[in-house]
Amino acid sequence: MASALNRLFFALWPDDGVREAAAAAARGIRIRMPPGGHPTPVGQYHVTLAFLGSAVSAEQEAAVRQAASLIRSPPFAWTLDHAGSFRSGRRMPWWLGARAVPPELTLLHERLRQTVQSVGIGVERGRFVPHLTIQRGADQALPQTPIASIPWSVREFVLVRSRLDHRPPDYQILARWPLSGPPQAGRAAPPDQLSLW
Repeated sequence: MASALNRLFFALWPDDGVREAAAAAARGIRIRMPPGGHPTPVGQYHVTLAFLGSAVSAEQEAAVRQAASLIRSPPFAWTLDHAGSFRSGRRMPWWLGARAVPPELTLLHERLRQTVQSVGIGVERGRFVPHLTIQRGADQALPQTPIASIPWSVREFVLVRSRLDHRPPDYQILARWPLSGPPQAGRAAPPDQLSLW
């Protein structure tokens, strides 16, 4: 595939139960506070762990797949319990997230960032704020909004190709890797990195 069209990222991909519960929460939020913009298709719900870029070469893709297969990180439980938005000009995404981020999730993110860097791909800087986008291009901010808890048993991570040149945009899972590491493996993130707010 031509690298100019190869937009890749690592992600958590919800199972059907989490996806349906997240969709129900999103519908309830939109009824209470119409956002403008457009909803994220339920089939595209995901949590980005590490973005590789929009022009990943075939060689880089092969190398990052091989490196990802060697990652050992423990499975974990995560509970989505809040909604909010990011400020991005006059239009902003709305998301579902959690007040408490499991150390295992931060650990997985760190290991994937290291994997991406190890094959010569630059990674975005900034604090990791895991979130599941439910609305794009909203014309108002969403205040911190509690939602009914959505338990998520995270047992794998995936590599996804997104084709934003397609209408509607297309997401394709290229590979899946199980989480298979000992509990509490590795270094936990500092406390100030484990909160959305």
